[in-house]
Formats: sequence, structure tokens, C-alpha cells
Amino acid sequence: MASPSDRAPLAERVEELLAVGGPLPIVAAGDPVLRRGTEPYDGQLGPELLARFIEALRVTMHAAPGVGLAAPQVGVPLRLAVIEDPAPVPAEVAAARGRVPQPFRVLVNPVYEPVGTARAAFFEGCLSVPGWQAVVARPAEVRLRGEDEHGSPVDEVFTGWPARIVQHETDHLDGTLYLDRAELRSLSSNEELARRWTQPTPATAAEALSFDLP
Repeated sequence: MASPSDRAPLAERVEELLAVGGPLPIVAAGDPVLRRGTEPYDGQLGPELLARFIEALRVTMHAAPGVGLAAPQVGVPLRLAVIEDPAPVPAEVAAARGRVPQPFRVLVNPVYEPVGTARAAFFEGCLSVPGWQAVVARPAEVRLRGEDEHGSPVDEVFTGWPARIVQHETDHLDGTLYLDRAELRSLSSNEELARRWTQPTPATAAEALSFDLP
């Protein structure tokens, strides 16, 4: 457990962030906080401050908009993330990507491990790397362990797009960006992605840009 003196700086930092009100500023790639990893959450913020911080993450995620946001993305090196995905995509895309709606969830101290050997590759973006997307091959199914915001244990298997979301956000907590796992030949601006690569899978992009899919 962290001592009171260890807790104070993080709590003060969060209080300063929340004092401004509204969506929090999102840290962009290049800021060291995205690469240092995080410390496990063990009460550094206290119940009331934690609830306020979680709500601020939710508001910020919605405003971006995004389907997940990790604490380091707002400059706070705590092992904490939020996810939510209404999955507003055409049925064909949803079926190809295994994208189903996910309710708002808080992930505290999450870790994941692959279930099986199947991998799936799709274009992926990040709020901390605005304007770009790239294809990332990830385990198609993962087991996520951790806690929720109330301290209750989480031990759940995620598949399809929800598995991609929890991997992406948990990676942030380890100082990993999606570009570290991406097929860089696929890197596309959002404008080019919208113009050329809106197919349900990246197979056409793989052929045109000369990269392999699993």
C-alpha cells in the first residue's frame, strides 16, 4: 500500500485537473507520461475523488469521441481506464469485426492474457495519436482480470471488438501505444482511411499497401 505522502501528489494532480471543469485535456504521443507505465490503484484518490475522476474520464471519452480512455491519457499515471462502445456501425461491419455494444465500464488494475491462438487484424486509432489509424493484429479473445470501481473482482473473457478495446486501454497502462503493435505500412490518415479503406476488413488495404494479415 502507498503511504499518505505517496498518495498526495496524485490526488493533488487529479484535483487540479478536475478544478477546470468540462472534458479533460488529452495527452498526445510524445508526452513521457504515455510511456512510463502506471502504478496500481490502491486508494490514492479516495472514494469521492475517484468517483469524480471516473466521471471526468467518461465525459472526456464521450466528448473526444472515443470508446475508451486510460488515466495516463489525461496525464495521471494510475492503472485505471474506462470503456464504452455503442457500436454505431453498419451490420456488415459489426459482423466482420465482432463489434457489439459495450456498456460503460471502469477497469481498475486490469491485466489480460490471450485465450487461444486466433488473431484478428483491423484498423485502429487512438485519441493520443490524433488524425491517424493503422492495422493492428491482436488476440481475438482475451481473459481480463482486475477490479471495478467498487473494488469487486473482474475476471471476464472478451472477444471481437470488445477484446480489442480492453487490450488497447490496458496497453496504455503499460506504456504501450497501438503504433508499437501496428503494421506501419498500413498507417493512414483519417482522411485517406475514409476515402479508401472503409471496407469491413483491411484485406483490400493489405493488398494495396503490401502488408500481411494473420
